[in-house]
This record gives sequence, C-alpha cells and structure tokens, in this order.
Amino acid sequence: MFAVKAAVAGTFNVLHEGHKALLDHAMWMADELYIGITSDRMASETRTEVVPYYLRKKAVEDYVASKNEVAIVFPIDDIYGPPEIMDSIDTLIVSEETQSNGELVSRMRVKRGLDPLKLSVVNIVPDCNGNKLSATDVMNGSVSRDGRSDVVRVAVGSTNRVKVEAVREIMESVYGSVRVYAVDVPSGVPEQPFGEETHRGAVNRAKGAIGDRDLSVGIEAGVFEMYGELIDIQHCAVLDRDGRITVGMGSGFAYPKKVAELVRSGMTVGQAMDSLCDKDSIGHSEGAIGYLSKGRLDRKDLTKQSVLAAMIPRLEDDRVHP
Repeated sequence: MFAVKAAVAGTFNVLHEGHKALLDHAMWMADELYIGITSDRMASETRTEVVPYYLRKKAVEDYVASKNEVAIVFPIDDIYGPPEIMDSIDTLIVSEETQSNGELVSRMRVKRGLDPLKLSVVNIVPDCNGNKLSATDVMNGSVSRDGRSDVVRVAVGSTNRVKVEAVREIMESVYGSVRVYAVDVPSGVPEQPFGEETHRGAVNRAKGAIGDRDLSVGIEAGVFEMYGELIDIQHCAVLDRDGRITVGMGSGFAYPKKVAELVRSGMTVGQAMDSLCDKDSIGHSEGAIGYLSKGRLDRKDLTKQSVLAAMIPRLEDDRVHP
C-alpha cells in the first residue's frame, strides 16, 4: 500500500483552531509527517509581532503529541524549505489561503527535475464574525484562540510575547476561552528591580493595563539578597475591575557568582548574562533560566508559575464574567 509522505508549513504565531484544523488534516492524511515552522527571521519579514520560534515549535509539538501522533518539526527560512526534506515528500497540506504558495512550491520542485506535489486543501476556519480566524486577531485581542469575542478579557502590562503567551495559557486553564491584550505600560521601577521594587513594578503594570478589561496582569522579575546569594524571583499581580489585587511568585533561583557580582555593580541581569554567556543561546530562546538550567526550565514556564500563583485566591471566585 502506498505510504503518504506529507508536509505542512506555517508560522503558527499563536496556535489557534485554524492551525489545529490544518494539523489535524495533516495527521489524518500522512503516514510520515513533516511540519515546517518559519524561522524568527522569515516570520519577522512579514509580521510586526512574532512569538519566538522555540515557543511556536513547542506549541506545535505539544499539540501533535496530544493526538498521540509523531511528526518531524523543522525550521524554514524560505518558501520552499530545506531541499533534503521537501524533495522527498509527495503531498503538501495547505489552507485555502496558502494554496497559491503550495502551487508555487510545486512549480519550484518541478524545476528541480522532481515530480509535482499533490496538494491537499483545508478549509479556512472562521471566527465569530465570519472572518478568517487569524493569529493577528488573536494576538491583538480581537478574538480568543477559538474565534470568540464573548469571553473574559485579560490585559497584560507588557508587549513581551513570552509573558503574554504565559498569561494566555494560565487564563485559558482557568476560564476557558479568553481574549488577551498586550499593553505597553511603564513599570515605574528601575530597569533592574531589587527587592520590594519587584512587587511594586508588577502592581504598577497591572494598574496601567486594566482599562475596561475584566482582568489585568503585571509581571516583574527582580533580584533579592537572600542567604548570601542573589536570588531571582518573578512577581505577578492580577487586578480585576473591582480593584482587587492578588499576587503570586514563581520559583526563585540563585545566579552564579560572576553574574551576581555584575548585577550588584549596576548591570541588569540581561546585560550581565550577555557579557558572560553566548548571546545566541539567550536572546530569543529560553532566557537566563533556560540557559542556566540547561533547558530544563524556560522563561515561559517560570512566568506561568507566577501567574498561576497569583490566580490561586481567585480559583473559587465567580468575580469575573465575560
């Protein structure tokens, strides 16, 4: 029996129901599945906001694993993808929107002396307004990840996509569908907070972001002198429309002596890490905690800890309604 070797590709900026429909079809069709995800460089050429590649890759891998399926996930830097992979496939799964790109890839393949690709087209998933469900609309808070607008609205006092996506996942675990807004607000504390400044920065961010939303979340990472070490502890503050604030913290960890000395001398943690470590390992990847833990814990998971801790007093509440 003929085995289908198929590929599907996309940016998967925020994994939503449209992406899941595409992946579901690919997993159903393929005996051997390859999933290409645009690199940060390629994605940034056409988008103003890009969730770091490592987060997009993990979201896709986790979804595939949740279906008890297996796929090879790889980065792509151009429309064709790595020839060593793409030259070996026979089927390309595309959406109605990306069908023309699939046809272009097939023509490029023929020019290489290979057989044309079979294209399998998946219907676009609409949002509640009948428009195409898009990652852009999810990221700007127009709709939730499943295309709804009648859901809890959550503002995040930061445009850092790691923080925003961490908040999205925790709030979805509590409320189901949510609309999440990234709001650029000042922390009101130094770039590198020490001690009590950390809590104050988190509260300031939550207060600055709330607007007319149901909840707002402020997140601030700071350092504390404890037990003879310089300890990093991330603080989170959650504010609701009634003015109630709940707070939580992530797990603390001690910086290596050389990093601690530079921070105490006036550098930020980021500057200290950049001066001592491989910047490419830190910049758009798992952050300082990912580097120091050798990938065992990344900054998104560390952020999720603090957000969940701040939500604990609310888990039995019915204060927030869409």
